[in-house]
Amino acid sequence: MRGFSVGSTLLTAVLLAGTALAQAPSGKLVLYTSQPQKDAQETIAAFTKAVPGVQVDFVRDGTTQLMSKLRAEFAAGAPQPDLLLIADAMTMEQLKAENRLAAYQQAPVVGLPEGAFDKDFTYFGTKFITTGIIYNTKAKKPESWKDLLAADAKGQVVLPSPLYSGAAAIHMGTLGGLKDIGLGYFESLAQNGAVAVQGNGQVRTQVAGGQKLYGIIVDFMGLNAKKDGSPVDFVFPKEGVTVVTEPVALLSTAKNPAAAKAFIDFILSAEGQKFAASQGYLPMRADVPAPEGFPARDAIKVLPAPVQSLLKDDQANKKRFADAFGG
Repeated sequence: MRGFSVGSTLLTAVLLAGTALAQAPSGKLVLYTSQPQKDAQETIAAFTKAVPGVQVDFVRDGTTQLMSKLRAEFAAGAPQPDLLLIADAMTMEQLKAENRLAAYQQAPVVGLPEGAFDKDFTYFGTKFITTGIIYNTKAKKPESWKDLLAADAKGQVVLPSPLYSGAAAIHMGTLGGLKDIGLGYFESLAQNGAVAVQGNGQVRTQVAGGQKLYGIIVDFMGLNAKKDGSPVDFVFPKEGVTVVTEPVALLSTAKNPAAAKAFIDFILSAEGQKFAASQGYLPMRADVPAPEGFPARDAIKVLPAPVQSLLKDDQANKKRFADAFGG
């Protein structure tokens, strides 16, 4: 009897080890992301270090371009990604309404603030990314969004296009809903000689290089440029800032859902959030310190962004932007 007990214990241990190995995420994971190329590569490297059995293939583009690609794949009956990591919840809500996202009820959401993830567990915010103003330090420091309409800013403003950038689309919709700013603000920018470019990276390059004095940009790019020694600074305008949460989501058509869930687990974990902070992002979890250069979280005035209203107006807003700036 004693021999059976020892033998069965050993056999059980071997079987459990084999089961754990069999269940460990492995294989190819396909990710579509709007993260900057370098940040995406670093995030994937950190994940594969934590989960070495998974090989990640990724496509990087602006959120709007990624959605066009994905919709073409849906139409052809051949969606490629297992996972999305894109700029905004508005796009995720649209995909959710079309039953394109799979719920992940076991996602590690403890420690995430209320409203940071979908109540049905189909997408999860991974960080706070605000949009403010970058300016070249040889220029007058702006304090308000309206300062970009001043005479000394004429022909000196560059901004990302909502036709390409998800964060820019949220920014336009949110400011457009404010009574004292409104959608006419963007037409006034165009009339004042502002130039629209594809993404935030081009905004940073032009302001840091002195081609333009002012830019509308996501916070981490402006603050990282300053940290890296560029002659720029970043301002959170007094009216408030718009925010996106760069949500991550598992597609209902995922070929490797186990690996996709492991990626979600990593990026929401304390380890994953600390890694995001090391890249210059404001982490979603309040128990992870903010990077250098950010004010206290409660000192950042975030403008309300009703997702359903933004989604309803998105196409009309983009048309209005294209009419003003060319598209």
